[in-house]
Amino acid sequence: MAKDIILRLSIRSVRLHLLRSILAALGIVIGVVAIASMGMMGANMTLSVTDQLSDMANILVVREYTGGGMRMITTGGGGAQAIFSGSGSSDDQDWVTDKQFKDIQRIAAQYGTIYAVYSQSDRIEVGSLGGRTTIYGLDTAVIPEIFTLQEGAFPKSTNQVMVGPMLAERFGLTLGTRIDIGNPDEGTTTVRVSGILEERGMSMDMNTDSAIIGSQKLYTGIYGGEGEYTQVNIVLDDIDNADQAITDLKDELNKKGDVITVQDSSRMMESITSTLSTLTGFVMSIAGISLLVAAVSIFNVMMMSVTERIREIGILRSIGTQKGEVRRMFLYEAGILGLVGAGIGAAASLTLGYLVVLAMVGTTSYFFTPQSLIYVPFAMAVGIGICVASGVYPAWKASNLDPIEALRAE
Repeated sequence: MAKDIILRLSIRSVRLHLLRSILAALGIVIGVVAIASMGMMGANMTLSVTDQLSDMANILVVREYTGGGMRMITTGGGGAQAIFSGSGSSDDQDWVTDKQFKDIQRIAAQYGTIYAVYSQSDRIEVGSLGGRTTIYGLDTAVIPEIFTLQEGAFPKSTNQVMVGPMLAERFGLTLGTRIDIGNPDEGTTTVRVSGILEERGMSMDMNTDSAIIGSQKLYTGIYGGEGEYTQVNIVLDDIDNADQAITDLKDELNKKGDVITVQDSSRMMESITSTLSTLTGFVMSIAGISLLVAAVSIFNVMMMSVTERIREIGILRSIGTQKGEVRRMFLYEAGILGLVGAGIGAAASLTLGYLVVLAMVGTTSYFFTPQSLIYVPFAMAVGIGICVASGVYPAWKASNLDPIEALRAE
């Protein structure tokens, strides 16, 4: 019963100073919304990136040795794959030779499917539109195994190509559209679109969403360099063999000196997600500043409440109310402000968080996942905890007032 009376006294105090209490709780609302929204944005961003990278999480990227550096090739694709770019020899060779390709086939054949890739950035023209894109040349026997078509058919001749969906949208490409590859002043090669690829997103092998993919014969017919591959991809049958494949390739190809460097894309994915998590924590800590401001506001409200109720505290103490009960009365008051503010903040964060995620991430596919929604109760707990912590000192001060002095207060 005593506890019930204490709680009722706390609720009464909040009601008597309603406007002041609302303003104090508003700080908690803002803080909870900020923390929850930033947390959900970070979680959705991490989940989105992880999902896009998951298909190539164990791509091994092996490039030419450049004395400690690597040429980064931003690409897109699926499957567990390894990528090799040419040797960093003294003659500035920047391709994988046919002999090296055969060595890679011999060493890594037990781990999966191996194929070579040519690539070159070049100018293209479609009617009156022009621009630059990447031209890929692959073995036509491998193309159906690694690509999925949105519409059309795979290339069957040297004048047929596939295009990525982003390139198709950019130039208005449809099946049968003619594309001129090359600089008009130096001569061009005309090809027809036989197929449009499904969107592949981020990956480590090829950026096909904005590229043209044709046969090796088409590529070498335009640029020459037969047997001088830009990279060699290995589609691993079992991604658990990635470490062993790296070891075998390095031991064989680098035994007389550094020829290749190997980058495990699963490590890159871990690095990306770790960076996103760190960024999310940093943004949430900035958002948490609003809760610190709210804590100061709650502390101020509670101290004002103690000052205004000194005589009431004196009466309560004189009729036998214990110090602990007086402390609880003020802690309850702080807790009520925290609960109300956190509750409203949680409801608002679902709406505002949804809009933030949609604007910043571009998709809300992961919004209602546990990894995302967990930030709502987390923000509520932080908000309520800060409120209660802000009321500790005022509660302690109120409980330790001398009853006689309190009764004398005006």
